Amino acid sequence: MSRVYKFILPDVRKELNGWRETAGNIPDPELRKQALASIETKEFHCQGGSVYAAANLEQRHILIPLIVAFQTISDYLDNLCDRSTSMDPGDFRLLHQSMLDAVNPEFEISDYYALRDERDDGGYLISLVNACRLGISKLPGYRAAQPYITDLVKLYTDLQVYKHIDPNLREAALLDWWEQHKERTPELHWNEFAAATGSTLGVFMLFLAATNPELDEKSAKVIHNAYFPHVCGLHIMLDYLIDQEEDEIGGDLNFCSYYDNKEIMLHRIALIVEGARKDVAILPVSSFHVMIIEGLVALYLSDPKVSRQQEIRDISKQLMRNSPLMRVFFFINSRWIRKHVV
Repeated sequence: MSRVYKFILPDVRKELNGWRETAGNIPDPELRKQALASIETKEFHCQGGSVYAAANLEQRHILIPLIVAFQTISDYLDNLCDRSTSMDPGDFRLLHQSMLDAVNPEFEISDYYALRDERDDGGYLISLVNACRLGISKLPGYRAAQPYITDLVKLYTDLQVYKHIDPNLREAALLDWWEQHKERTPELHWNEFAAATGSTLGVFMLFLAATNPELDEKSAKVIHNAYFPHVCGLHIMLDYLIDQEEDEIGGDLNFCSYYDNKEIMLHRIALIVEGARKDVAILPVSSFHVMIIEGLVALYLSDPKVSRQQEIRDISKQLMRNSPLMRVFFFINSRWIRKHVV
């Protein structure tokens, strides 16, 4: 946490200030509004993702700009699709092609706005893609990590397409998609698989691993499998857990709403926590990854949204009951950060 306060948070803020200035110059008013809103309301996504740079401070000048640029693409596109003037799956897929292009520098840049009315972003999205490519060019082990990063980004892109289409069509589309992939995660329900595909943590861990020039494909595969599906699934299920009230009001899809009752939901999330802890135990320096898991649980359960929802508050208390000291520490620390830093 000393590294996070001293190095990570200031560097993230510096990167985001640069992107905020660029976003402020976007000619199209709707694109400008969504770009600025994504930075303003989702800064903690970049802060959380950049914790991976704390594991290799000497390379933080590469990792933090890369993680911030990639996460900013994700947050910007999420805003564009959530508050979209379009419900065209082709539009959503073309927008998210930018994320695949960002992690595959050999791909040709596309016209990402070709299927929507709002198109003039002054080069903002392409600048983010190129910032990712610049960071990737400085990762000596990237070639070994690239297939596994691409796999995660493809799944992420599919999810963003299916979850943002017409509400009357999205559940059937998600179920059809799950049928194609369910053998990969037989222990998960369809909504849990979908949630796991919505996390960028596996990508960030592979970015970190790629700072090692000796990374090989076998090691990259082990990391991929240790993060997907349980660590990634835990990340997004916790996000949906605390967002239930606002998603219901906004008519947005929420994967926690598919459980029959809160007892089943609590049991399933607890199983995912257990699976995540077991999966990362095989990784080198597994204590770092356990810290990530406990930090995730604490970060989300300490969110002010929890106290405003009685049912979620009850679930939070049960998940925090008999917590390891690390989780309690991060719970207290997360509250302090929100009050004094964010």
